[in-house]
Order: sequence, then structure tokens, then C-alpha cells
Amino acid sequence: MSRPRRDPDLVRAYVMTGGAVRPSREMGLVTLLVAQDVPAQGLAPEQRRVLGVCSRHGALSVAEIAAHLDLPPSVVAILAAGLMDSGHLALPTPAADLPDVDVLKEVLRGLRQLV
Repeated sequence: MSRPRRDPDLVRAYVMTGGAVRPSREMGLVTLLVAQDVPAQGLAPEQRRVLGVCSRHGALSVAEIAAHLDLPPSVVAILAAGLMDSGHLALPTPAADLPDVDVLKEVLRGLRQLV
């Protein structure tokens, strides 16, 4: 008499997130993420997959990353939050929030006067 097989995905999600059950920061399905130019050494395989998708496709939402990797969005949110905590992923800065070049030049001129 054989025992019923367990669904491998039940354990897999827990293992992929390192036992985490919630993201370390607030993150929705439409939260956009971009890869940063940081070495991927020491990352788990699933973290590398998330980082790789973001590196190849640019700014992606949590839902898009989940679709690309065929993973539950909740797992992607946990992995992405960890990657944000380590500096591998970041939120893109909207162009409207970037400071004006003239303001930056004025700040630089002021800083040089302090030296």
C-alpha cells in the first residue's frame, strides 16, 4: 500500500523564502522594482532568478516577476523585499522626482565654497 504523495510546491515556497512568511517591507502587486549593479554573490537560487528577470527586463512589477518565473506573487514579494534590503533591487525614481540640474550645480558650487 503506497502513501499519498505530498505536493512539492507546499514545501518549496517555504524553502524558497528561507522560512519567511511575510515580506520585510510593504509591497503590492504593482510595486515596480529595478535591479541594481550589485554582485549577486551569496544569493539563493530563487533570489538570483528574481534579480535576473529584473536585470533583463528593466522595471517590473511584483506581479510581472511572478508571471515570468511562474511563482506565487506572495513568494516573489518576500524574495524581492529581501533583495531590496540587501541593495540588489530598488524602486525606480520617477523622472518628476529627480532634482533639476541647475539646483544640483548650485549645491555643488556651495559645497566647493565650504572646502
